[in-house]
Amino acid sequence: MASPFKTYDIRGRLGLDLDEATARRIARAFATVLGAGAVVLARDSRESSPSLADAVASGLISAGVQVLDLGLAGTEEMYFATDHLGSDGGIMVTASHNPADYNGMKLVGPGAVPLSSKTFASVRALSEGRSPYALPDIVPGGGRQDASAVRADYVARLVGMVGAAGIGPLRVLVNSGNGAAGPTLDALAEGLAAKGARLDLIRLHHAPDGRFPNGIPNPLLPENRPVTAAAVVQAGAGMGVAFDGDFDRCFLFDGQGGFVGGEHVVALLAAAHLDQSPGAAIVHDPRVLWAVEDTIKRHGGRSVLAPTGHVFQKSAMRRTGAVYGGEMSAHHYFRDFMACDSGMLPWLMVAGLLGRSGSSLVDLVGSLRRDFPSSGEINFAVADPAAMMARVRVELAPGARSEDRTDGLSLAFDGWRLNLRASNTEPLLRLNVEARGDPGLVADGVARVRALIDA
Repeated sequence: MASPFKTYDIRGRLGLDLDEATARRIARAFATVLGAGAVVLARDSRESSPSLADAVASGLISAGVQVLDLGLAGTEEMYFATDHLGSDGGIMVTASHNPADYNGMKLVGPGAVPLSSKTFASVRALSEGRSPYALPDIVPGGGRQDASAVRADYVARLVGMVGAAGIGPLRVLVNSGNGAAGPTLDALAEGLAAKGARLDLIRLHHAPDGRFPNGIPNPLLPENRPVTAAAVVQAGAGMGVAFDGDFDRCFLFDGQGGFVGGEHVVALLAAAHLDQSPGAAIVHDPRVLWAVEDTIKRHGGRSVLAPTGHVFQKSAMRRTGAVYGGEMSAHHYFRDFMACDSGMLPWLMVAGLLGRSGSSLVDLVGSLRRDFPSSGEINFAVADPAAMMARVRVELAPGARSEDRTDGLSLAFDGWRLNLRASNTEPLLRLNVEARGDPGLVADGVARVRALIDA
C-alpha cells in the first residue's frame, strides 16, 4: 500500500493508499508523538468517513487518549474545538474536494497550530514502522465522548466576529455541495438571526450525502460553477456562496451569477480588515497579487508575501501578527480565529461589507475585475515539472523586469505577470497570469507559456 502522507496532510485512495488499519496506526502515532491526553475528532460527509473516524478513535483510545468527538463537522470546527477545549491536538477525517474514492486526515496540535515538518515526519515514520521507536503497548484510560455541543460556542464566536446586526437585508444562494456545510450553516443562520442579521438564505444541495449525487464539491473548477451561477440568478440573490466538502473554503458569485476571483475576495477582505485595523499586516500568496497589493497599499496596510499552503500562511500570520491572510484558492485566515482558515467567515464578512457600503457585489468587484484581469489557475500535466519550470525561466526571465522565487517562479513584465509552480501532490504545473487593465496581455501571457510547455 502506498503512503497517503502528502506535504502537510494525509490524502489517498481508499484501499490503495488509506484504509482503517492505516488510519488507526496514524492516530496512535499522532497521539504518541504529541504525548496527547485529549484529541478533538471530526469527519466530513463522505461514505467512508464514519468508518475511518471510528478507526482513528480506536487508535487514539489505544494510546490512552480521551477522544472529543464532534461527529459530522467542518475542518474549521475541528480547529475551533481544539483551541476552545484546550485539547492536545485535533484530527479531521476528510478528503475535501477530492474524488469520492479518496479520503484523508488533517492534523493539528494544541491551539490548532499546524504540526511542524519535523513533528509531521515523526508521525509518519512511527506509523510506517520506520522510527527508531515502536508504537507503545495499549495504554489504559482512553475513551470517546460526544463533544458536538461545542458547535454553539463556535457559532457564538463567528457571530461576534462578523457584527451580525449590520448584515442584510440580503438574499444569499448557498450551495453546500452535499458536503459537511449544511448542518453548520443552519446553526449559524439561527445564531445570526438572533443577533439581528437579516439574511434570506436559499439552500442548494444542502443535505450531506457522501455519494455526492450532484458532483464532487470543488467550486474552484470552472466546469462546476454554472450550477451555482444559474441558481443565483434564478433566486434573485445578491450573492452566491459555494463550499467545498469540508467547507474550509468558500467561493463567491455576484448577483449576476459572475464568479468572483479568489484574489478579488482577498482584496475585499483585506480592505475591510484594514478599515478596522489601520496599518495592520496582511498575508497573501504570490500566485495572483497585484489587486491585493494595490488594495493593501491604498488602505495603508503592510503586505506580507508567503508561500502557498496553509502551513506557510499560518506561520506568517503568527510571525507577523497579521490581522488577515488570504490565498487566491479561497483559503482565508483570521487572526481572531486562531490564525486559521474558515469558509464561513469570508462570505459573512462580504455580506456585512455590502450592507455597510450600500453597494452590490457586482459594483464592489467591478473595478478590481477591470483593473486587474487574471487567467484563473491553469493546470498542465508534465512528466518533469521542475525541468519544465526551468525551461520557462530560461526562455522568459531575460525579458522580465523582476523575478521572485517565494513559491515557484514569478516573473513580472511591462503590464503583466506570471506565476508558475509545481503541485505538491501531482505531476502538474499550475499557471496564473495577471495584467494591469489589459485582458489581452493575460491571453498573450498564457499563450507564451503554453507554447513553451506544449512544444
